Amino acid sequence: MSTEPSRTALASRLRALHVPGDPLVLPNVWDCASALAVADAGFPAVATGSAAVAPVLGYEDREGTPADEMFAAVARISRAVGVPVTADMERGYGLPPAELAERLEATGAVGCNLEDTNPRTGLMAGPDAQAEYIAAVRAADPELVINARTDTFIRGGATAEERLADAVRRARTYLDAGADCVYPIGALDEPTVRALVEAVDGLPVNVLSRPGGPSPARLAELGVARISYGHQLHQMVQRYFAGLVATVARGDSPFEGE
Repeated sequence: MSTEPSRTALASRLRALHVPGDPLVLPNVWDCASALAVADAGFPAVATGSAAVAPVLGYEDREGTPADEMFAAVARISRAVGVPVTADMERGYGLPPAELAERLEATGAVGCNLEDTNPRTGLMAGPDAQAEYIAAVRAADPELVINARTDTFIRGGATAEERLADAVRRARTYLDAGADCVYPIGALDEPTVRALVEAVDGLPVNVLSRPGGPSPARLAELGVARISYGHQLHQMVQRYFAGLVATVARGDSPFEGE
């Protein structure tokens, strides 16, 4: 008899890790090696980041990766680790909700990010249209842990007050549609994070940790339930590797000081 946890158990575990004030911390990964490093460090879940996975596969972010290749990458990561995996699915790669849910389930992932910007047009979906998509994904897979990203704060052309109001409206709408967590990417300052947390009445909020933003400990104090890092760790690894390559190109040894 297999001792591996069932999909139901993995999904339940991932959902339970979203605790306001005691956040799930997710150093986003891009391949099996990085996923194993995260799991081996003791993190209870693994999250992919599309902006990190895409260049590893040779594509641009914003759904430049063919869906088949992205699902295959997620499947490899899911097989490599024994913890719940949540996958960045961008806006769904143009797939109908039921097909997206079915193909994601086949990878072994038990969670996903869904964002509200259409990469083909560069425009944000209306909150009701995005909520319909989220609700359809939820109906197709009741176990899936859905992290609904809204891009309000990374868009221009509005005042800070207007952006906050739009983010709150979208967060509430997406949660009502069946999302487990909302991800107002780009919300960095403490008053904004606090307002968002208070606006959703204790439901989980995901914040992207960024240089100059609140520390993970401070985000926990603000009531955040999930902290992620996007593609930033991948960028740092790439810069470090580029430095090693430059050292070799100069004819020096990259092992000095090792």
